[in-house]
Amino acid sequence: QVQLVESGGGLVQAGGSLRLSCAASGIIFRINAMAWYRQAPGKQRELVAGIGSGFTTQYANSVKGRFTISRDNAKNTVYLQMNSLKAEDTAVYFCAAHRLLGSVVRGEADYWGQGTQVTVSS
Repeated sequence: QVQLVESGGGLVQAGGSLRLSCAASGIIFRINAMAWYRQAPGKQRELVAGIGSGFTTQYANSVKGRFTISRDNAKNTVYLQMNSLKAEDTAVYFCAAHRLLGSVVRGEADYWGQGTQVTVSS
């Protein structure tokens, strides 16, 4: 089992920044990729960014150039730096762990965090 605990969400004005953190614990050696997803009210959950064990990254078009995903393997933590936030970034953000890199784009995570709310006021 892998446990994921997110932190860093909150309320921010448009144009501001937030950094989300996701601390992983448990049997993490099986995890090959980590990702952030988000779900806005009335919408489906969508991939925001993913990062593989080789530090390859992928981003949703809507966040490219504004968000950066990174990982600190020594701390078993993944981060999502969010800059130039927009009202449409408002959502619950979920951290996820994947055994297969290819499952990131399909949203088929093996483990999910509890989610953290990000609210951007316009």
